Amino acid sequence: MTETNLKKLSYELRRDVVQMIINGKGGHIGGDMSVIDALVVLYFHEMGVTPATFGKPGQDHFVMSKGHSVEALYAVLAKKGFFSREKVLAEFSQFGSPFIGHPNNKLPGIEMNSGALGHGLPVAVGMAIGERMNGTKSRTYVVMGDGEQAEGSVWEGAMAAANYHLDNLCAVLDRNTLQISGDTENVMALLDINKKWESFGWHVIDVADGNDHGQLISAFGEARLVKGKPSILILHTVKGKGSKVMENKAAWHHHLPTLDEYKAIMDDLEKAEKEA
Repeated sequence: MTETNLKKLSYELRRDVVQMIINGKGGHIGGDMSVIDALVVLYFHEMGVTPATFGKPGQDHFVMSKGHSVEALYAVLAKKGFFSREKVLAEFSQFGSPFIGHPNNKLPGIEMNSGALGHGLPVAVGMAIGERMNGTKSRTYVVMGDGEQAEGSVWEGAMAAANYHLDNLCAVLDRNTLQISGDTENVMALLDINKKWESFGWHVIDVADGNDHGQLISAFGEARLVKGKPSILILHTVKGKGSKVMENKAAWHHHLPTLDEYKAIMDDLEKAEKEA
């Protein structure tokens, strides 16, 4: 897909996310909007994962460690053909539905349940080691949140990945600077997060606009070329990206839009898609 098509698709899927959250009466809308561009580039440009290849030897692996942004993942997987768009829009967060508020590995396209923050990277390290032992060319990708960087297990996984020189592992940090309690630097300061990851032995790729599809494509391409160490993309993103109603507002971590907010957001997203 071209950069323009990827951008248009991101705004199309943002609307699906909003509708999903409205129908399900809850969700983590702010982080969905900041991370969806990275997910679109991963699934429609970078990774070789399809319904036909999922679960087969040598496939690429994906872990959504910031599992509370599952609505964005569901929207992308539905567009990719893993399940029906209409089904997930209607059933998200309904009683007895498999489309729950965190990734559910009983659904096609999802390998790991997540939501307890800090677990995704250590599991991804194990996946990458396993694929190396199997001698495949598979790559493993994991998406984390910046609030999640307060979890000690993240740094245990980071040490292990560097120790085993896992150049088939690529982490993505959604650096929107806001978490449920407010600004990350007030809640648990990350300071120079790039230097932290560099000091743990990772190749760090700083992406100035983590919502820009061209920059994302370039960054993932750079990570593929790195040998002897894992890579991490630090994406400087906008929480609530796509509508002035939500952008850069901590309250939209899990705010349920009112009817007026819903209409304004959908108008903003539709306009952005047309202008892409």
